[in-house]
Amino acid sequence: MTMKRRSLCSLILACVMVAGCTKTTRSISHSGYPQAAGYSGDSVRADVSDPAFEYRGELSEYDVLGIPRGEVTSEADIQHAIEAAKPVKLRPRSSILLIQSGALFPDGPMVAELNKHFRVVPFSGVPTVRRVSSGALRTDSSDPEGYSKSLRLTAARGGTDFIVCYWGMLESENDRLATKTVSWVPVLNWLVPDEKQHMRIQLKVAIVDVRSGNWSVFSPKAFDDARITISPRRGAVDQKQVERLKQLAYEASVTELDQGL
Repeated sequence: MTMKRRSLCSLILACVMVAGCTKTTRSISHSGYPQAAGYSGDSVRADVSDPAFEYRGELSEYDVLGIPRGEVTSEADIQHAIEAAKPVKLRPRSSILLIQSGALFPDGPMVAELNKHFRVVPFSGVPTVRRVSSGALRTDSSDPEGYSKSLRLTAARGGTDFIVCYWGMLESENDRLATKTVSWVPVLNWLVPDEKQHMRIQLKVAIVDVRSGNWSVFSPKAFDDARITISPRRGAVDQKQVERLKQLAYEASVTELDQGL
């Protein structure tokens, strides 16, 4: 063993596991590598040339489902809703207005999976940003029932039977390995893996019957992925994890939709 190699091995053995980890949470509609230039959490990306493609936040479930806020609800209202409620299930070859919360277009893999079983009409999921009296920006509507009815009217005019809207969250956790301390050492052109990234995806899917306004919501099982990374390839590995987890989650969601939940 050469002196340089022995020195590197000695450094690695001398290192201790660094306590703690780095955690991030992001939307599937804003899933670029968090450390990339221009990424700043929920703010818009600085490298987008067309403002129409900027990430502006998520749609509110209240708006999509038409759930009013702050109204006084009686027991009679609840009983009437129970009697009128019917399970919402997609039929084979149903036509759906597909919305991905936060995105101008639904992801291609989701559209491709759904097209195997249904007729899909993609629709924008970019929320309207409004400023409230406090000066804060809000993406939820001040009239959820009106917003939901407008969405149903849009779907009806497009000849679709159902609205399918989905939200997704990616959770990442980076464990720093013992080699993190020496990953910069330029010995024999070695690139030392120095982090392990764990990633999980969770989806929530809402189905709205255009005719009745009845709805159902479900979440397919969460999927995980973990990979050892090196500094020069960290972003590429991150995006491969994102693509793989999205594909798995989309396939699981479509399977549940096709099987009637």
